[in-house]
Amino acid sequence: MARLIFITGGVVSSLGKGLASAALGALLQARGYKVRLRKLDPYLNVDPGTMSPHQHGEVYVTDDGAETDLDLGHYERFTGVASSKADNITSGRIYSQVIEKERRGEYLGRTVQVIPHVTDMIKEFILAGTEDLDFLLCEIGGTVGDIEGLPFFEAIRQLGNEVGRDQHAFVHLTLVPYLEAAGELKTKPTQHSVKELRAIGIQPDILLCRSEKPLPDDERRKIGLFCNIPAERVIPALDLPTIYRAPIAYHEVGFDTQLLKVFGINDAPNPDLSKWNWVVDRVTNPEGEVRIAVVGKYMQVKDSYKSLNEALTHGGIANNVKVRVEMIDSTIFERDDAASFLEHVHGILVPGGFGERGVEGKIEAVKFAREHKVPFFGICYGLHMAVIEAARDMAGLDDANTSENGHPKNPVIALMTEWVKGNQVETRSETADLGGTMRLGAFPAALTPGSHVAQVYGSTTISERHRHRYEVNVNYVKQLAECGLQVSGWSPDGRLPEIMEIPEPAHPWFIGVQFHPELKSKPFDPHPLFKSFIAAAVRQSRLV
Repeated sequence: MARLIFITGGVVSSLGKGLASAALGALLQARGYKVRLRKLDPYLNVDPGTMSPHQHGEVYVTDDGAETDLDLGHYERFTGVASSKADNITSGRIYSQVIEKERRGEYLGRTVQVIPHVTDMIKEFILAGTEDLDFLLCEIGGTVGDIEGLPFFEAIRQLGNEVGRDQHAFVHLTLVPYLEAAGELKTKPTQHSVKELRAIGIQPDILLCRSEKPLPDDERRKIGLFCNIPAERVIPALDLPTIYRAPIAYHEVGFDTQLLKVFGINDAPNPDLSKWNWVVDRVTNPEGEVRIAVVGKYMQVKDSYKSLNEALTHGGIANNVKVRVEMIDSTIFERDDAASFLEHVHGILVPGGFGERGVEGKIEAVKFAREHKVPFFGICYGLHMAVIEAARDMAGLDDANTSENGHPKNPVIALMTEWVKGNQVETRSETADLGGTMRLGAFPAALTPGSHVAQVYGSTTISERHRHRYEVNVNYVKQLAECGLQVSGWSPDGRLPEIMEIPEPAHPWFIGVQFHPELKSKPFDPHPLFKSFIAAAVRQSRLV
């Protein structure tokens, strides 16, 4: 049976529980252990698929089509272990399953309650499919004291008792703020957070203390005394120059060593951190810099494009350059000239999105990239904007648009009602639930031999993750190709365009894809498209 590690948080949100969990998983991997990470989210949404990026950040999509919390992206990027539907659960999903069982009569007439029925369902989710693992790391969303999180805290408390002392560990992430006016670190928030945790029956084994200032030994001893743990298990977690230094930094302060001691493991092999040292060296000592404009619509929340920003960093790692990302709200281009914002950049990326707001601004960004031959990368909605721009400005279809935003005369982007996944035909309609109208998860694509994307991938068969409702309308493909925008990747049945490009010499790098390649990029294995896009930006930087 896998050893269980539960990661909880206190004081405030956004301290970096997901990153800490991912880094710890990477550290255990580096010691030769087999790990998996899971996320328990207390909110009542069944999944984050219908939640606004302004509130929740990006939605991370797995190969099997689950719309999940963005922390699963951290898990995959740090460990390389592909996540699945089994790795993210919410209160909404738990309660839905409990109610379904009650309606089917599976509780045999008993009164259905939070304890034991909801907590049993949570425990069942945590333990599913863990037989061949060395460690399962389970992150609980929110902070201790949140009323909606109580069933999850109760479930992990019960699990700790059931599996035994040598089979589980509790890691609690807290904040030790520095007050400039007082000139000192304050440990009281951590003390109160642990007090809250102990009040519900959980004694943390490791305290991970986020701070912007070094945590002196005296303060660690003080925290240990108040929180009933040895001082050496009060682990400082300082701000870092790059998140990819986290596994190295945590090992240097003994996080993984102390955790293994909780399990009675004192003879574990030393971690091999060579790949992380290489990544950090590339990030902190680049040989150049490129500027990439990301023209999108969810700019108010930093995490809205989390995987995208990381994938751009990975492209920089592959080319040994720093990628300076300039986030530009596309609505600006609806009132101001795009050239004043884009003439100095070395690449333009238009990411995914939904809805009508900012569409015309995105189209202006595509037009600038095409006319000025600046490397252009369109992802999902970004591909749609490229198709609309080409239809209007190259094919002369002035009223071309997407049917997502009305009923245009020339719907170059439309809702395709049927597609093939594996051996099954899946359908969708405009009246279905929002999640039900999506093409979600990994789908294969066949690339045109000799095309730019086939060269980039080094293959003519690929598999990428999708999350969208609307597709390029195949009825316009021939007309667009005659103008220079060609389909270079199709679904295997030849019904859905997956990739379109303007080949050289007409444009040095112009590619739009229907899927989300950023979801599969990793620091030690950059995605081919991001690697190639940044390489094109490097070439462009020599021309600007």
